[in-house]
Amino acid sequence: MGGRKILGMVIFVVVAVSAAAGGGGYGDNQQQQKWWKWMSSNSAASSSVVNPVVSSSIVLPLYGNVYPIGYYYVQLNIGQPSRPFFLDPDTGSDLTWLQCDAPCVRCTRAPHPFYKPNNDLVPCKDPLCASLHHADYKCESPEQCDYQVDYADGGSSLGVLLNDVFTFNMTSGAWMKPRLALGCGYDQLPGQSHHPLDGVLGLGKGKASIVSQLHSKGLVRNVVGHCLSGRGGGFLFFGDEVYDSSRIVWTPMAHDRMKHYSAGSGELIFGGKGTGFKNLFVVFDSGSSFSYLNSHTYQGFISLLKKELNGKPLRETMDDYTLPLCWKGRRPFKTINDVKKYFKNFALGFANGWKSRAYFEIPPESYLIISSKGSVCLGVLNGTEAGLQNVNLIGDISMQDKMVIYDNEKQAIGWSPANCDRPPKSSNMIIM
Repeated sequence: MGGRKILGMVIFVVVAVSAAAGGGGYGDNQQQQKWWKWMSSNSAASSSVVNPVVSSSIVLPLYGNVYPIGYYYVQLNIGQPSRPFFLDPDTGSDLTWLQCDAPCVRCTRAPHPFYKPNNDLVPCKDPLCASLHHADYKCESPEQCDYQVDYADGGSSLGVLLNDVFTFNMTSGAWMKPRLALGCGYDQLPGQSHHPLDGVLGLGKGKASIVSQLHSKGLVRNVVGHCLSGRGGGFLFFGDEVYDSSRIVWTPMAHDRMKHYSAGSGELIFGGKGTGFKNLFVVFDSGSSFSYLNSHTYQGFISLLKKELNGKPLRETMDDYTLPLCWKGRRPFKTINDVKKYFKNFALGFANGWKSRAYFEIPPESYLIISSKGSVCLGVLNGTEAGLQNVNLIGDISMQDKMVIYDNEKQAIGWSPANCDRPPKSSNMIIM
């Protein structure tokens, strides 16, 4: 990422795009793509509900790391014939979209050729389309569903919703090929944290998210989770078959922010002690490489860190721009193990029933990185400066070496320490 400060893909807003608005702000020649007659036979197939598969999940390998790559990604096989695409798994947004040769007005560099759309359009009156727009959205083109997704880092995708075949290997050993809705993104603006991928895998709570669509077809439970390895890679899963619920720390999802996975009000704990920073609105977001605290809490956290480092053989450095705050030692550090003894654990505590708390523990290896210059840098950033206002965000760095589960059926978020280098094994039986 060239040492740039990396913002996560978080907190999305979908803006209605109408023919009258055209490409407002997109240039005179960048007109909204028009999609004509869609195939009713394909559309009918897309809305059919298959027989439920009992007790099965989907496990997908993850690639990448927090540093130096700057993001994790997953391969999905989409289309007929099936083609591979690398997507950014984002629990902070609902819509899955691919850069799309519709043709493309503006697209960014990607690892694969752009997705070639079919003509199985999602109509404007479809509930999936409605879930991406405000209640007062007017259908300018009834035969198609236009969308625009804006991300907090300034990035955006504009396109149209269509149905296509996704190929999944279930943990039961069966291959499933459901028809799911995705965005054909024909106009992308990269944000500050742009990742050179084929698109975004929306894993949020809304109807349009992939896990919600799979659940509506009876294929998996409405549960999504991930296990990000601190050594790089890991796995992503849909369904509840890959963990023992009794070994997970659970806390209820907050209901005041319907779009995001939040455990509600958290309290900052540092070195096992309360800090006085309470009632923090906390969101879990796999689309963000780093974690964020609101400005007031961030300044308090920095003060606690610096106080703890007083007298330790570390000095703040101004010549390493990897992240806003870095320290150097007497010689360059090679791994977090060289420095973690100088830093304390911190945690976020959440109410979990009457007078009990659920603690999300964050050890030094889950909030520090070793830069290419051998400095140790803080992977917790000032969220207010990043445009997150008062939101506090748990990003990839702090979810490393934990299984993190978003159970939309129980309306609970759970976590547990885990070996994320080993994906759960599935049956060897293949059913075509």
